[in-house]
Amino acid sequence: MSDDLLIHDWNVADGAEVFSGGAVMLNDETLRDGLQNPSVHDPSIAEKIEILHLMEALGIDTVNIGLPGAGPRAFADTEALAREIATARMKIRPNCAARTHKNDIRPIAEISQRAGLAIEAATFLGSSPIRRLVEDWSVEHLVRTTEDAVRFAVAEGLPVMYVTEDTMRTDPATVKKLYVTAVECGARSLVFCDTVGHATPRGAYNLIRFAIEEIVKPSGEKLRVDWHGHNDRGLAVANSLAAIAAGANQVHAAGMSLGERVGNTAMELMLVNLRLMGAIDRDLTRLKEYSETIARATHTVIPPNYPVVGRDAFRTATGVHAAAIVKALRRNDANLANMIYSGVPSQLFGMEQTIEVGPLSGRSNVIYWLESRGLVASDELVDRIFKAAKESARVMSDAELYALVDASGAAKTPAPR
Repeated sequence: MSDDLLIHDWNVADGAEVFSGGAVMLNDETLRDGLQNPSVHDPSIAEKIEILHLMEALGIDTVNIGLPGAGPRAFADTEALAREIATARMKIRPNCAARTHKNDIRPIAEISQRAGLAIEAATFLGSSPIRRLVEDWSVEHLVRTTEDAVRFAVAEGLPVMYVTEDTMRTDPATVKKLYVTAVECGARSLVFCDTVGHATPRGAYNLIRFAIEEIVKPSGEKLRVDWHGHNDRGLAVANSLAAIAAGANQVHAAGMSLGERVGNTAMELMLVNLRLMGAIDRDLTRLKEYSETIARATHTVIPPNYPVVGRDAFRTATGVHAAAIVKALRRNDANLANMIYSGVPSQLFGMEQTIEVGPLSGRSNVIYWLESRGLVASDELVDRIFKAAKESARVMSDAELYALVDASGAAKTPAPR
């Protein structure tokens, strides 16, 4: 039976997201913006290279490999990553962050020449009225700064990504003036930022539509439109999907939602959602490895209940849920078992449903646990384990369950398969 007959999908019933901007691209900010999170450990260069190769394996399109103008270590790591991309002939395309200042742009040009690799210069500056007030900047000052930086980067042979911080809280006249200036000076990639996580999905959509109608189309140039969001209101993924629906070509994200304060858009969740919505079609079976490698390298922890890659994402110990999954499995239908109590098909992401035994479990949990391990599920043994589970305050470990099996003196003969 087809999935369409098993599930009525209200997501596409009317007014569903339409990704009108062509192929959706993703820019990975883990190794630059993600490392601005105050709780993370800066990974070694070997760890960064390992993460870079996992990005490549997941088909991520572009990667921010650092801000080389920040100092000697930042320069060295950025150059090492650029050389790895060139030497390994990777498909992922690099970019580097830079303030709109020649001292930040020069190191990018130097690394690009030394590695023999085109590197996009992601030149950024603050733009919102509140930032202008604090810094005592005029719009004219920002325009001159934009002109000088973009022209210099272009003269150095660098493709230019022009970024304004806090675009989401910047008035339309200033947004238009700055980006039109950047385009006239040679920028061909435009990034619109929700730097402080202020946006709602409607706000993200509105800003991208404004950018396309008021800046991109009138320019007559072939420009890439990017969205860069933060997660302060917990809306980063939703905002990114709204930006894509509005016509953004690329979204910036970081592994495990790392980044300033509570972080950037979560890359692993963008990959999951874009895959399930049909906007991308690629092998994502190494998604958990990507997430766990980033967590280990940055000395951060993946919460057990984190979507898709968390330890509990595809585990259940609840009797009603487990009973339904077991019934599906007894039909020899793994797809049905994946769908019955999960909105995310685990097999697409290299994982599988797991049934545990705990205080909320039913007898079917116990029977399934035994039989799936080739053990005879006798009434006596099932009763013994079921009673222990009900007296437990948590899900029981395999070691505890095997101890009960051993203590029973039963079920030593594997059950027929």
